[in-house]
Amino acid sequence: MVFYGTLEGYLKAIDANTGEELYRFKTPSGIIGNVTTYEHNGKQFIAVYSGIGGWAGIGLAAGLTEGSEGLGAVGTYRSLSSYTNLGGQLTVFALPN
Repeated sequence: MVFYGTLEGYLKAIDANTGEELYRFKTPSGIIGNVTTYEHNGKQFIAVYSGIGGWAGIGLAAGLTEGSEGLGAVGTYRSLSSYTNLGGQLTVFALPN
């Protein structure tokens, strides 16, 4: 199983061999970081931080509107505000046994 996040804010799990989507969860903001897995007391957990930032989020975070601002990020990611929000949240899931 492979986990990854999308700019729309979905945490997705896919079958590593077939690419078939097995699970998706909508977080409050886009995911640009890595998904983390860890074990505690014999139980496996998946954690992901959602919150647009960096180059992709500069227009949203700084209120920029001109396409050339933010080193061109505003023009490139102009529609980002249509499908995600600013913010930050850590979401953690316990995997079934």
